[in-house]
Amino acid sequence: MTVTDPGHSVAEAVEDQRRALGTAAARNLASTTKSTPQMQGISPRWLLRQLPWVRTDAGTYRVNRRLSYAIGDGRVTFTGTGSDIRVVPQELRELPALRDLADDALLDALANRFEQREFGVGDVLVEAGRPADEVFLVAHGKVNKIGAGEYGDQTVLDVLADGDHFGDESLAGEDERWEYTVKAVTPVIVLVLPWGVVEGVAADVVRAHARAVEQGRAKPQNKHGEAAIDIAAGHTGEPDLPLTFVDYELAPREYQLEVAQTVLRVHTRVADLFNKPMNQTEQQLKLTVEALRERQEHEMLNNPRIGLLHNADLKQRIHTRGGPPTPDDLDELLSRRRKTRFMLAHPRAIAAFGREVTRRGLYPNVIDVEGTRVMTWRGVPLLPSDKIPITSQGTSSILAMRVGEDDQGVVGLHQTGIPDEYEPGLSVRFTGIDEKAIISYLVTAYYSVAVLVPDALGVLEHVEVGRY
Repeated sequence: MTVTDPGHSVAEAVEDQRRALGTAAARNLASTTKSTPQMQGISPRWLLRQLPWVRTDAGTYRVNRRLSYAIGDGRVTFTGTGSDIRVVPQELRELPALRDLADDALLDALANRFEQREFGVGDVLVEAGRPADEVFLVAHGKVNKIGAGEYGDQTVLDVLADGDHFGDESLAGEDERWEYTVKAVTPVIVLVLPWGVVEGVAADVVRAHARAVEQGRAKPQNKHGEAAIDIAAGHTGEPDLPLTFVDYELAPREYQLEVAQTVLRVHTRVADLFNKPMNQTEQQLKLTVEALRERQEHEMLNNPRIGLLHNADLKQRIHTRGGPPTPDDLDELLSRRRKTRFMLAHPRAIAAFGREVTRRGLYPNVIDVEGTRVMTWRGVPLLPSDKIPITSQGTSSILAMRVGEDDQGVVGLHQTGIPDEYEPGLSVRFTGIDEKAIISYLVTAYYSVAVLVPDALGVLEHVEVGRY
């Protein structure tokens, strides 16, 4: 039996009994195999990978379009909460009948006369056949416009939600009747302006302006609101052919390249002495560029000036019928454009869609996109992006887009050939060494994104991602 000295620890006793070199000591003579620095914040960045990129000289891209007469199809904005919701007076110009109304005092007077009303699920806001003598602004919630189908059954004509409106035709003062019924799908808060109240403000001015707007709509135009091109077809003999020309927008939109920048700093001692087996400056730069590209994609989706979520045409924004994204909702989204190349959604929204198709006993196809297996619907890939936000109410959006200049779609913009270019549209410029021996590099990305025609981009809004 071995007697252990009480003054020795168990570890020392074990050490005394070893018969070979221990692993802890052996590691001092061994080299290690190292990974390059890893970064959890790197995402697939499908938007940057799938968009065709257009070289944008001079940092400006002008989108020329045919002249359009489309007006007043926007959404209004509200202030306040709870029982005291008000419409922003200037936002009333988003109503077609009040577009370009210059009298701010009149807009203030009209805004102050809106009445707040609340409806529960299934309540009827207006009924077909009744006099249409009120303007409705949807401040919160969702409603269905219901009309008679071709065979006499009821059908949902449209879904309206926050910021939408209906009934502004009554501002022209005509004796109209509702052609549809509006029913609440969720609890709804609306602001209502009765025509009788308008008569007490400046009925003649409002009526005259609304009629002038209506006359402006009577200009020859196609279904997209573009100035018509007169063409004769199906004629015989030698009739006089129409004379025509194609008119352009006088003030087309110009996209300026946005910029994302940071200054990378590396101490000269680190750059000189700690470069084996990996170059420290190169690894620092690699991770900085990854973070910059992540921010670039975020801005291309969420920036109020250029972001796709903010710049989709209002006629191309639709709402889910019941909350979660169903096959019917995605069918309607796809039906509004030709050659949809892909859809982009938050991963939780894709999971919500997967639950809905499974509930119906459907199994979407899965295809390979650049080595990744992704779900499709009607053959269109549904690509994930965590840059699409989820609101505090648990709703998100799904984007569908046609891409490329040849198809009048969505294109990414950048300028190549810039000084000290590291990647297309991204430069790394040495800016000097300061008195503390720290090297600085200016890392810059120039980018933007443009929608060439309105129907190139569509958004399915108010997508519930948490319903099980």
